[in-house]
Amino acid sequence: MTEPAPAPTGAIHTPRLDLLPLSVTHAEEMAAVLGDPALHTFIGGAPLSPEELRERYERLAAGSPHPTVSWHNWVLRHRAEDRLIGTVQATVTGHHEAEIAWIVGTPWQGHGYAAEAARALVTWLIRHYVRTITAHIHPTHTASAAVARAAGLSPTEEEHEGETVWRLSLKA
Repeated sequence: MTEPAPAPTGAIHTPRLDLLPLSVTHAEEMAAVLGDPALHTFIGGAPLSPEELRERYERLAAGSPHPTVSWHNWVLRHRAEDRLIGTVQATVTGHHEAEIAWIVGTPWQGHGYAAEAARALVTWLIRHYVRTITAHIHPTHTASAAVARAAGLSPTEEEHEGETVWRLSLKA
């Protein structure tokens, strides 16, 4: 018997953050959060305009075109400030595997928000029968490595497009 696929993306709450399902309505505020070119040092590209981000969020909200792949995307709302500060995401395959990523705007970095959100994401995935979780991290991106470690992932000897593959594997 196979386990059910992850549930639809719902809100997740942590002590300081609300992880809210990504919506096209978040694009304008998130364009400002993600507007620092320094955020793209390790991930490449450049900041997107609100219009470009809106188009991207429309594609993400529509879901994966592949029936065995589901996309789960959240924005991070800092509860005390009542503002968005970043995102987390998971791409889940039908093989109970997920690839995760996170990004927090420059003004909120260094306060543990990414680690808090990543831990919550990993917990959500495990509760929904995901047994292998990976993240791809640039070898010199120490902050992102710390987030992965805080979320329970460990570096492997594997590389993907110049990044180290970090993994958490649970027994089936």
